[in-house]
Amino acid sequence: MSRSLEGASMNTAILVVDDEKDFLATLKRGLVVSGYKDLGLFDDPIAAVRSVEAGDAYDIALLDITMPNLNGLELLDRIKAVSPDTECIMITAVNEVAVAVRCMQKGAYDYLLKPVLHEDLIARIERALEKKRLVEIIEVKTSFSPPVLNNAEAFGDICTNSLTVQKTLKEAELHAMSDLPVLITGESGTGKELLARAIHKASTRAKSPFVAINMASMSETLFEAEFFGHTKGAFTGAERERSGHLANAHKGTLFLDEIGNLPSNLQGKLLRVLQEGEFMMVGSSKLQKIDIRFIAATNEDLERLMTKGLFRKDLYYRLRGAWLHLPPLRERQDDIPLLINRFIQELDPERRPKAIEQEALNLLLGYDYPGNIRELRSIVLGAANLAQGGSVSVTTLPACFRELKPRPVKSPVPSELSTDSLADVEKQHILSIYESTGCNKARTAQHLRIGLNTLRRKLESYGIS
Repeated sequence: MSRSLEGASMNTAILVVDDEKDFLATLKRGLVVSGYKDLGLFDDPIAAVRSVEAGDAYDIALLDITMPNLNGLELLDRIKAVSPDTECIMITAVNEVAVAVRCMQKGAYDYLLKPVLHEDLIARIERALEKKRLVEIIEVKTSFSPPVLNNAEAFGDICTNSLTVQKTLKEAELHAMSDLPVLITGESGTGKELLARAIHKASTRAKSPFVAINMASMSETLFEAEFFGHTKGAFTGAERERSGHLANAHKGTLFLDEIGNLPSNLQGKLLRVLQEGEFMMVGSSKLQKIDIRFIAATNEDLERLMTKGLFRKDLYYRLRGAWLHLPPLRERQDDIPLLINRFIQELDPERRPKAIEQEALNLLLGYDYPGNIRELRSIVLGAANLAQGGSVSVTTLPACFRELKPRPVKSPVPSELSTDSLADVEKQHILSIYESTGCNKARTAQHLRIGLNTLRRKLESYGIS
């Protein structure tokens, strides 16, 4: 069911330094076969140091210990001094505990003995990448600066100026690089399915199916037939074989919406699929293996349901490999103008309102939106329709708004709607850091915690070579 960290290989830069050219070539073949294509290969450690010092960014470094001119321990020191986030795996033909200890003391992640088995090497690299991913997630959570997305296009459908939501998007991007199940929580209408689709787009499964299922609509009698599929003649009315949701999502992502509403007697059947990575069609005796990324979402408090015996603890912990929470719109007031603008842009030009009157905008900013983004969209489109190309006023808003008293808002009401997209906010942040480092690309990439190649692509898109 899992692909390990295969998704990470696409964007992982690996430095390999060994004075034995044949061994270097062997490592290159093994890495390329495993999907790692962004490689820096050096048989001269001095040239490797120059590469790092020139700003070439590497996620992983594979370093031979015994080399002329500069040994592996000295090379480790030089790399860590310039690029402390690079995880270094030391390689040697000599099995000496003292050397291994010194490597670890100097900041090496791991230590491998020659001859190196391909499976062992890839497993060490994947563990190092997992460590980097977890460290980045912690740093995102504790940072006061807006994070930069490596794959902003995947999250382009999500509008936000909220630092909290921007951090959630960055966490989602990092989780997309693994195949951990993800649990997304948040009130109804906060955009949980949109976030799930973004995670899918940011992963290596992007070209495979994204299958969304509303678990609340799953009847107990039809669950197995719909979820697992059935053979011809499996039950009365089964006139032909039909594949289920699991088979349809093979190699892709299965989104389990409203997971908290799944009847408890069906939760065990889902748990077995998650645990075993296989299922059996109704009417068949043959097990089928599946390769699926599971993302679940709920607006329920699953921990409260567990205490009441309505949701299985083992299923909860299996689904919560990673946890993302989307705050309600009332806690993201700065996003309201951005979202209003997005919804208006969805309309045909002749149907778009010319403006939103200040009193109407004050009311829109001060409303609680129990239905969150979904409710805001409905209100905006309805008001725009009544405006008939004119201005949105209080009279075009639903009747309940006319009874509201404008209340103080957390930030000044803008005189016009913001047109800043997530990409605009990100651009402003990147350029600010770029200028503060004296236009040093290597230092900017290190500060933003993104690859140098990613930074170069973004700067080129801004017209900076």
